[in-house]
Amino acid sequence: MHSILFITLFISLIALSRASDVLVFTDSDFDTNVKQYDILLAEFYAPWCGHCKRLAPEYEKAATALAKNDPPVALAKVDCTVETKTCEKYGVSGYPTLKIFKNGQISGDYNGPREADGIVATMRSKAGPSYRVLGTLADYEKYLEYDDYSIVGYLESDIHSLKDDLVNVANQLSEKYRFAYTTSKDILDKVGYVNKIVIHQPKRLHSKLESTATVVEVVGDKIKSFIQDKVNGLVGHRIQSNAADFAKPLVVVYYNVDYVRDSKGTNYVRNRVLKVAKKLSEENVNVRFAVSNAQEFRQELTQFGISDVKKDGKYVVARDAKDQKYKLSEDFSYEAIEQFARKVISGDLEPYLKSQPVPEQTEDVKVVVAKNFDEIVNDNTKDVLIEFYAPWCGHCKSLAPKYDELAKTLKKESSIVIAKMDATENDVPSQYNVRGFPTIYFAPKNDKSNPRKYEGEREVDGFIKYLAREATEPLDGYARDGTKNKGGADEL
Repeated sequence: MHSILFITLFISLIALSRASDVLVFTDSDFDTNVKQYDILLAEFYAPWCGHCKRLAPEYEKAATALAKNDPPVALAKVDCTVETKTCEKYGVSGYPTLKIFKNGQISGDYNGPREADGIVATMRSKAGPSYRVLGTLADYEKYLEYDDYSIVGYLESDIHSLKDDLVNVANQLSEKYRFAYTTSKDILDKVGYVNKIVIHQPKRLHSKLESTATVVEVVGDKIKSFIQDKVNGLVGHRIQSNAADFAKPLVVVYYNVDYVRDSKGTNYVRNRVLKVAKKLSEENVNVRFAVSNAQEFRQELTQFGISDVKKDGKYVVARDAKDQKYKLSEDFSYEAIEQFARKVISGDLEPYLKSQPVPEQTEDVKVVVAKNFDEIVNDNTKDVLIEFYAPWCGHCKSLAPKYDELAKTLKKESSIVIAKMDATENDVPSQYNVRGFPTIYFAPKNDKSNPRKYEGEREVDGFIKYLAREATEPLDGYARDGTKNKGGADEL
């Protein structure tokens, strides 16, 4: 009895150890193991690291997908709190650190996306040439079974000019899409394409409502833009790694999109959105559609004022050609989606603006919110220095008294405004590239569309010297070199 229990437990432990496709390397076996793989991505991590914990499930998903790649790509991990020699050898100073190895030798740091699809796309492109040559019908059928878009050239011979075109675009786009070509007569006879490049949808997106294959109708340098424009079809599957590839105007339907656990349920909704997209396409209404997982894009939905994202919820938002935001306020229905898309294109909807209430101005530093941004910052009669901050930011808190002092010092300067904006609670115009806090810009009155990022010292004297030099009109209290005019500005 005990032996049976022991065997059962042993088998269970083996099953658990095989549940992960991420390899575990140690000081004793790292050098030996890494040589066994043509290409391998290694994560050097610490169990207590928050970034490592967030990466873990994405790394697992990527490992499973890349194990099935052709050629396969291995993913491994090393616990740097235990395997200290290996981590020291490769100069790991922060977590997680990811490095690419080829044939046992380090190839370089991995600086790509940290979510599964992005890891898969990046490593797949590094695993071999930017394109495949499909020699047999079996190769071809296996190639199209992969769960991603595939671009295939069907050529009469290896010396056809379309081959050069395909190779050229593959070298540019292989991190995003898979490329191959074939000269096999068996394949050409079966598919019916000759001297054509064709975009194939993955099987998970196949629908009777649109063609699963799109013939590239251009040649030469125009092929790249054609693929980028057509590859996602009428309703693309939008994920973190390809979100920036969708052109606008774009309507996105967010719900429980899951092509791993619930492909049927996912396509039930997508196919109905597809009907709407097909109808508008046939009417030449210039709008694109996509579906995204609501939980995956929770942060993006907050930009539209949607913070309570429910597991079974459906949400519809859009961005027009000017990148203005809209959200469907009516109850979810496919008729509502159609009308929403039409109104976005016709300009019959008020854009959504994330904004705090317009405040009463009681301080020397003007408080800017999205709703009064044009009034204050885009005022063509004044230069504006504006700080974009976050309430929780320590550097912003340290800057605050200096910034207040600057505003007080320059309050009599009629041609310049010192302003600030909480960038976590208000939409920031796209020409202001705010990636950290505080970020400071100078917007001259005669060129509001091209604000200049302030890179100088964050002291009162430094600000004054900058503004005295850069102001459209000379300041009353200061010379252009920042020295104070006699009887000019208030004393510091």
